[in-house]
Amino acid sequence: MMKDKIKLVAFDMAGTTVRDEHEVEHCFRQAALQTGLEMSEAEILAVQGWGKRFVFETYWERQLGQRDEQWLMKVDHSFLTFTQILENHYTTQPIEPTEGALEVFAFLREQGIKIALTTGFYRKVTDIILQRLGWLQGLNEDYLNVKGNAIIDCSISSDQVASGRPAPDMIFLAMNLLKIESAKNVISVGDTPSDIQAGQNAQLEHCLAVANGTHPIDLLTPHQPTKILGTLRDLTTYLQENDLC
Repeated sequence: MMKDKIKLVAFDMAGTTVRDEHEVEHCFRQAALQTGLEMSEAEILAVQGWGKRFVFETYWERQLGQRDEQWLMKVDHSFLTFTQILENHYTTQPIEPTEGALEVFAFLREQGIKIALTTGFYRKVTDIILQRLGWLQGLNEDYLNVKGNAIIDCSISSDQVASGRPAPDMIFLAMNLLKIESAKNVISVGDTPSDIQAGQNAQLEHCLAVANGTHPIDLLTPHQPTKILGTLRDLTTYLQENDLC
């Protein structure tokens, strides 16, 4: 029986395609401390990949016990503080692709496989990162590679969808924009439990994780990814060995 070929790979950004030495966690930690939100180190790590505002909504509700006017003020304050810290970081500090990312992008382009970047970041900071990496060049105003000369084919941020990860909304939006009809033709790749869960919730047959991002293997394994790659470079081998390209 002939296997379904892959037409789209939906990659996470921070920790998967963009190097992250726990900087986002550090930004979260700073914002939580400055605004009085109680979150442990383990909790901050566990929510990496979630939509950023959703994190503050969830944990302020836990701390206050309800969603009311005070809750909304606390969420707004924490999120604003976080965005200021995060935007300053990505504007001023070095930004680099992860190991193997550019080589994998080039391989996928040769195979005619589309590349979508999805992220828990909101659009402003997503654009800062893409611009500094040179990955924004060639995308149109809808962040699509309509002329075929961009490094990626589609960029989707969490504020473009109703629900961020672990909901599958960003994967579904990428499929819709790039005209990929079947989940059988899509692979997801991420470095967090929520990345894996988003792929599973989209009913993808291939929900991969990378072990060189923000989460080590022992924190990824319980979420049952299809495979854990050492680095993105191993994606090429995975596609070839499984006759997916």
